[in-house]
Amino acid sequence: MPIFARLKRLHTGYFKICIILFSISFSINLCGENYLLNGGQASQIAYRMDQRIQPVQGTKQLVLSYVEPASFESPSYKQQIQKFQISYSYQPQDVKRFQDQRGNAVIQAIWDNPAQPLTVQLSIDAYNRTDLEILETDAEFPLYSLPPEVRVYLQPTRLVPSDHPQIISKARELTQDAATEFDAVQKILTWIIDRVRYVQRPEDYSAIYSLKTGKGNCQNYSHLAATFMRAVGIPVRIVNGVTLKEPYQIQVTGGQLTMRMAQGRHSWIEVFFPDLGWVPFDPQQMQMFVSNRFIRVETGLDNDETVNDGTVRWTKSRNSSGNMKFNELIDAEFVQDKGQFFASKQLYGPKKMLFTPEVETAFSQVAFEAMSSGPAFFEQETPGNGSKTSRFIFGNLDFPEHINFYEVMGDIEDAGNGEMLLRKNFIVETAEFATTEGKKYAQTFLLDNTVVLDTISLALQKFGGDGQLWIELFTDDGQGKPGIYLSGSEMIPLKKMPQSYGYQWIDFDFQKELLILKPGRYWICLAYTGSPIVNWFFTYGKPVGPGDGTRYNTLFDTSWSHSLAFEFNYRVLGKYP
Repeated sequence: MPIFARLKRLHTGYFKICIILFSISFSINLCGENYLLNGGQASQIAYRMDQRIQPVQGTKQLVLSYVEPASFESPSYKQQIQKFQISYSYQPQDVKRFQDQRGNAVIQAIWDNPAQPLTVQLSIDAYNRTDLEILETDAEFPLYSLPPEVRVYLQPTRLVPSDHPQIISKARELTQDAATEFDAVQKILTWIIDRVRYVQRPEDYSAIYSLKTGKGNCQNYSHLAATFMRAVGIPVRIVNGVTLKEPYQIQVTGGQLTMRMAQGRHSWIEVFFPDLGWVPFDPQQMQMFVSNRFIRVETGLDNDETVNDGTVRWTKSRNSSGNMKFNELIDAEFVQDKGQFFASKQLYGPKKMLFTPEVETAFSQVAFEAMSSGPAFFEQETPGNGSKTSRFIFGNLDFPEHINFYEVMGDIEDAGNGEMLLRKNFIVETAEFATTEGKKYAQTFLLDNTVVLDTISLALQKFGGDGQLWIELFTDDGQGKPGIYLSGSEMIPLKKMPQSYGYQWIDFDFQKELLILKPGRYWICLAYTGSPIVNWFFTYGKPVGPGDGTRYNTLFDTSWSHSLAFEFNYRVLGKYP
C-alpha cells in the first residue's frame, strides 16, 4: 500500500611470460540511483542556429519550416524568449506565418526554382530558470474531470499506441497500487529508466519498438513514457526542442556530479497535473523538471505531429537527379549563468540515475531491483592447433561509428509527385575532450568471471595534436573510486592513431603480460603525454555500469571526487583461463 512520504531535501627467441593474478575484493553500493535535488539555476542564453542548404539541380520549389519558440512557465522550469530573428542569404518568394492545431507559431519560407546555396540563420535570447523547491500536489489517481483541451493528450497515435492491449496491461500492472498521479508516473519512469537503453539510431521510434527491444533514442523514451501514462488516463504531450552542452555541477556527498548533454535536437515530455498544470519530464533521467539547458520549441501528440520545426520540403523536376545537401549547426553563448544544485542519494528507485525535486504527496517508494551488470557475449576461437578458447567481450559497446556529426542528415522521404521531405534528426555528438590539460578521466567496469585480459578499446576520435596515449588499469578502492595501479597498456603514438571520419574503436594492448583478472570492479584511466586533441564518446545515463562509474580528477584534486552523469563507451576483450 502507498505510504505518505515527503522526499527529503538533499533528492621465436627467448621470451619470458610474467603471469600476474589479481584477486581483489570490491563492494558496490546496492541501492537505488534516485537523487533528490534542491536549488536552482538562471541563465541568459544567446542561441543561434545556422543552416546551409544546397538545392539539387532541377528543384522547382523549396520550403523551409520553423517554429518560433514561445515563453513557457511551469512550477519548476521557466523560459522567456526575446529577440527572435530569422534571416536568409537571399530572400524567399513567400513567407507564411500561422498557428497549428497545438498552438505552435509556424513560419514557412518558400523559394521558387532555387539554384544557389542558401544559408539561414535563426537566433533568440532565452532567459531560462529552473527552480527546485518543494512541489506539493494532491492530484489523485486515476484522474477525473479533465478539461477538453487537455483530454486531447490522451489520444493514441501510431508512435504512442496507448490503446494497445500489451501497453494497457503493462501500464495497469505498474500503477495498480498508485494512490496519486505522482505515484503513478514515478513507477512508470522507474521501470523505463532501468529497462530501456539509449542508442543513437534505433530502427523505429515507436513505443512498441522500445517495449519489445529495450532500446531507443530520446524520441523512444518520450513515446514509451507517454504511451504508458496515457493508457492509464494521464495526459502527456511530446516536446521537441534543443539541449545545450554547457555543463553544470550538482553537489553530492563527498564531491561533485557533473551533468552534461549533447548540443542538438532533443525530445522530452510534459505531464498534466490538475493542481500544477503542465510539468516537464525528461524520461531518460529527470522527473518533474528539466534543467535550464533545455530550450523548448514545439509540442504535439507525438513526433509524427511535431514536424513543423526543422522540416525541409522540396519539389524536383522529373529529370532531376541527386539529393539536396543540408547542414545544421547549433551554438549557444551563456551570457549569464548562475546556480547551484544539491543532491542526496536515496535507498530506493531505479538502478540507473533519476533526478527529482522534493515532492510532497502520497507515494510508495519503488524498491531497488538488482540487475545484470551489463551485456556480455562469448565467441569460440579455433587456434592453429585445433583447440578452442572461450573468448570474452564486454562493455558499453553501442555507439555510431564513422559518423561526421556536422554533416549527418536524417532520412530523405519520397512523398510522391516529385515532392521530397527531410525531417529534423536527433543524432547528436555526446563526447568529452578527454585529453584536457590537468584532467584524467576514468571509467569503471565489473567482471563476474575470471578472465585473461587481451585488449581494452575506447571509442575515440583524433582531431590533432601530438604525444602518446595509453590506458592505466586500477582496482577499485572499495569506495567507488580508482585504487591500486595494476598495469598499463602499450603506448600508442598519436601519429599512428588514425584521424578517421568520426569515432572508432582504438585498441590498447595488454598482452605483453598475462594479466588474469578475478571477478571484481576495475577502472580504465586514459593517460597521455604531449598535447593530443582527442574526444572520448559517451552514452547518456549508465547503460552498463553503476551510477558512480565515470569520474575525473584534476591537478588540484586527485581524490577522484568528480563524478560524471554519463558512461564512456568502452570494450574489454579477453579469454577465459
